[in-house]
Amino acid sequence: MTPDKKRLRIGVLFGGRSGEHEVSLASAASVIRGLDPDKYEIVPIGITKEGHWLIGSGAQKMLPEVLRTGQRVTMSADPTDAALVRLDGSGAGQRIDVVFPVMHGTFGEDGTIQGLLDLAGLPFVGAGVLGSAIAMDKDVAKKLLQAAKIPVVPWVSVRRDEWEHHENVVIHQIEKEFPYPVFVKPATLGSSVGMTKVHSHQELAPALNLASEFAMKILVERAVNAREIELSVLGNHDPQASIPGEIVPHHEFYDYAAKYLEEGTQLLIPAVLKPAQVKKFQHFAVEAFRALELSGMARVDFFLEKGSGKIYLNEVNTIPGFTSISMYPKLWQASGIPFSKLIDKLIELALEQHAEKARTKYAIELPSGSAGALEG
Repeated sequence: MTPDKKRLRIGVLFGGRSGEHEVSLASAASVIRGLDPDKYEIVPIGITKEGHWLIGSGAQKMLPEVLRTGQRVTMSADPTDAALVRLDGSGAGQRIDVVFPVMHGTFGEDGTIQGLLDLAGLPFVGAGVLGSAIAMDKDVAKKLLQAAKIPVVPWVSVRRDEWEHHENVVIHQIEKEFPYPVFVKPATLGSSVGMTKVHSHQELAPALNLASEFAMKILVERAVNAREIELSVLGNHDPQASIPGEIVPHHEFYDYAAKYLEEGTQLLIPAVLKPAQVKKFQHFAVEAFRALELSGMARVDFFLEKGSGKIYLNEVNTIPGFTSISMYPKLWQASGIPFSKLIDKLIELALEQHAEKARTKYAIELPSGSAGALEG
C-alpha cells in the first residue's frame, strides 16, 4: 500500500428490494475483488430485501454476512454533510468519495438510488436519474430508440390494472397483433425475472399473471428466431463500444436459470460476424447509449434474426452484471481492458460526470435589494 497517497473510499452498494437481489450480491463480490486495495478503501453497503441499509467492516468478508450482521446506517441527502453514511443512533458517520451501485432492477437501476445520490452530492458510477429510469422502462426505451431510427422488436405494452379488469380484451388485442410464440415480461425488470416464452393461447394468461407480479406494466413482444449478440459500452461524452459477443443458451431462451444458476450456456467472444455487421452493431450500441441519455456504462443486447439477417435492439442494461461469467467485463477484457482497469475507468468516469454536474447553476443570483421585493 502506498502510504503517501490518499486512497479513495469506494462505497459498493448492493442488494436491495428487487427480484434481482441475489444477482446483485454476486456482481458486487466481483467488483470488490476487482478494486485495487492500494488505490481504494472499500466500504460494502448492503440493502436488505426489506430496505434496511447496513454497512460492513473489515471483519465481514462475505456480502451475505454484511446483510445479516452489518451496522445499520442511513444515507444523508444533505450534500454539505461530511457524514454521508450515518451509523444508527451514534450520530457518527463515514464519508464516501465515490459510490459504485451494483444493484440490478427495482430501486437500484431505475433512477431511484441515483436520485438519492444526486441529492447527497455524491459521485457515482453509471447512468443518472433520467437515463436509468428510461432504460429500465423497456416500453419507454423502445419508443426513444425508434425515434433514433434504431430497430427494435415489435411490441405492445399492457398496464397491470388494464389486464386485471379487462382480461379478454387484452388477450384479444395481443393475439390480433402477434402470432405465437410471444415473449411476456415485466416492463421494468431485468435478468429475465418474470419472463415467459408463450407458445399458445392457454399459456398467455398465466404468463401475464406472472409478469404482473413484478411490475405495473407488462411488455409483450413478437418472438424472433435469432442469435443473441451483446456489446458493452463505456464512456460519458465519447462512448465506445466493445467487440460483440454471442450468447448461446442451453435453454429455449436465455432465462434466469441459464444466466445465473446453471452451467451449459456458451459465451462466444468475439461473436462470429462479418466486419460490416460488427460495425453496425457498434454503431447502434453507441447511438442507443446516447438516445437513452446514458453515462458511464451499459450493456446493449441485440437480436440477429436468422435467415433475414435483420438486427433488432432488445434492451439496454445500465448496471450490467459483474459476475465471473458476466458479458460486460468479459467483452471489455477481450477488447483490451482487463477487469481491474475497467473498474478504475468507471470510477474515473463517475468523477468526471460529477465534476460536469458541479458546473451547473442551481440558484439565481438576484440583484441587490430584490429579495425584499419578492418577499413583499
